[in-house]
Amino acid sequence: MIVHKHIALLLGLIGVLAGGNSDVWAIDATLSSDEAHKALEMGRIPMEKANSPEDVKNVLQQASLATRVGADPEKEPCGASAVLRTKRYRLEAFGRQEAAESKKRKTDVRMPEEFIQKVMDMPNMEMEVQLCGDDEYFAESALIELQQGSKRIKPIDIGKAERGRKNETNGPAFRSRFTALFAYEQFDPNAASVFVVNLQDGKEIRIPADFSKVR
Repeated sequence: MIVHKHIALLLGLIGVLAGGNSDVWAIDATLSSDEAHKALEMGRIPMEKANSPEDVKNVLQQASLATRVGADPEKEPCGASAVLRTKRYRLEAFGRQEAAESKKRKTDVRMPEEFIQKVMDMPNMEMEVQLCGDDEYFAESALIELQQGSKRIKPIDIGKAERGRKNETNGPAFRSRFTALFAYEQFDPNAASVFVVNLQDGKEIRIPADFSKVR
């Protein structure tokens, strides 16, 4: 009887854990056609409901927040952060474009299947890093890597950092951004991760990334 009770408790605990994790996900390196079209719909519906420039602005801000890692710009306007342009991010952007074009042409506009397939087949995830520094060229020649435990993952490519723009908030005088590409096959989309940026002046900036909150 005691053994049966222990088994029942164990099964119950497993059920609770499984149920508690039902809303947890990680970056999807592979997507089915159905998942891709659902992502399009997720982007299209909010934009269809947007009836003013302010509504559109809010939709776009929410889209960036959904895949942002690092500092929350609402709380830390000059904190280091990055927007991860995953496959779902790009498909949802397609969906928003569908809605915008549909309103403009007053007829349903849908992305060609070959465009959708190209996103599904993308081997790399692009990220846009945003950070602040003391002069307008502080981010020039910046290097970045993804650290997952003892594993160090180099990017496939790093874009040229843009010239710093004047920062209107408190903190360093300039803000800049640059892009980097990471191959899906090289990193674990479920692992605890940190993006480490090294600037030319020797400064190191760490951007923690919880991939379980990004799709």
